[in-house]
Amino acid sequence: MKAINAILMGGVEVLPLVEGGKGISISNGVSSGNWAATGGVGTFSAVNADSFDEQGRRIPQLYNGRTRTERHEELVAYAIKGALTQARRAWDLAGGTGRIHANILWEMGAAERIITEVLEQAKGLVNGITCGAGMPYRLSDIAQRFNVYYYPIISSARAFNALWKRAYSKAASLLGGVVYEDPWLAGGHNGLSNSEDPTKPENPFPRVLALRKLMREFGLDRTPIIMAGGVWWLEEWEDWIDNPDLGPIAFQFGTRPLLTKESPIGDAWKQKLRTLQEGDVFLNRFSPTGFYSSAVNNGFIRELRDRNERQVAFTTEPVGEHVAEYGVGPRKRVVYLTPADLERARGWETQGFVEALRTPDSTLIFVTPEKAKELLTDQVGCMGCLSQCRFSNWAQAEASHSTGKRPDPRSFCIQKTLQNIAHTSDAPEALEQNLMFSGHNAFRFAKDPFYSNGFIPTVKQLVERILTGR
Repeated sequence: MKAINAILMGGVEVLPLVEGGKGISISNGVSSGNWAATGGVGTFSAVNADSFDEQGRRIPQLYNGRTRTERHEELVAYAIKGALTQARRAWDLAGGTGRIHANILWEMGAAERIITEVLEQAKGLVNGITCGAGMPYRLSDIAQRFNVYYYPIISSARAFNALWKRAYSKAASLLGGVVYEDPWLAGGHNGLSNSEDPTKPENPFPRVLALRKLMREFGLDRTPIIMAGGVWWLEEWEDWIDNPDLGPIAFQFGTRPLLTKESPIGDAWKQKLRTLQEGDVFLNRFSPTGFYSSAVNNGFIRELRDRNERQVAFTTEPVGEHVAEYGVGPRKRVVYLTPADLERARGWETQGFVEALRTPDSTLIFVTPEKAKELLTDQVGCMGCLSQCRFSNWAQAEASHSTGKRPDPRSFCIQKTLQNIAHTSDAPEALEQNLMFSGHNAFRFAKDPFYSNGFIPTVKQLVERILTGR
């Protein structure tokens, strides 16, 4: 394997190894601080991170506000306190080595407000901001205000071109790097466009080469590109390393740091990673963000798939083939189905799926009374964790805090399930009942001899392994 040399990133030389940020308490100050201590770039998640009381006990994120707006303010307070807690832990553990980055999602609720307050209170502790899940035009403005480097996460040269021309060209000196995240292989939310086929992955090399060519047009020849998604052994990327056509390249690892001693996930989750097979990570579009996302195909995902398949279109008046009357809700208000769909609906009812819930797209989905009650409870309890949420219809920027559309019961409360799995993943049943994000390479834990005989490395051992090859 080629020697891995330090590169200039964010004004200093670091190993070109970046820990990928994983939201809601999965990439925390301990994991990122230890990664940075190896000389690379550690990334803690500033998305509703954990904070602790004076006795060191985790503070549960409970909401008492009567309105969504009141609960949203509680969420913002939790987020700021948690991110500051993790920034300080990371800084202390890194001991001034490597770099510490904060990861945020542009589509998270109050993203700009939260990261601004964190940087205000954590001056000198955070070296950079990574940000994806949307088009973060104002990321460069925030970076300039606090004189920190910024690292947008994009999935195409086209996206970076739009960001550069609208905003980033005005803050070129603080652009520490550009994260290219493979939209077919990365974990979490993915940046697939409407023109890209989720079933046909594309080779990342031509896409990254196109990004570098564009960056050279903007005078960004030496600005690193960070390859994220699908990275496991660096020897598989030897044609990228020291390639003059690509320029300086770093590699981001999101999935592999999950299976380390410092990783905060529970033991049941760590053991589950060892059993995954190729294809067990499922690219789906159930997320309330509207983006594609990659997650383990567990009971949670299967229930969402089944829920979405128990779906029929309806009209409020007889139209075309929609002539069969069907009563919806407690008052049995009549809508019209096709005769074939009415027969399907009656079949689902015999299986216990007797509650028909309307979607924003003039369809009905059929669920059990228990699931209907759970969905309604989650929608009513919304705390605005996203800038816009199709599940609850929260919209941060609107005066009414509503998207103007009906809440979508085909989705789910992402805050609830990610908090649950982050804090209950010692229990095997929690891994079946909650969203379990993962990159598509997670099946390689079972095949990599590094993890044989139940071995779980420290972060330091993992980085050493990455640097020395298989």
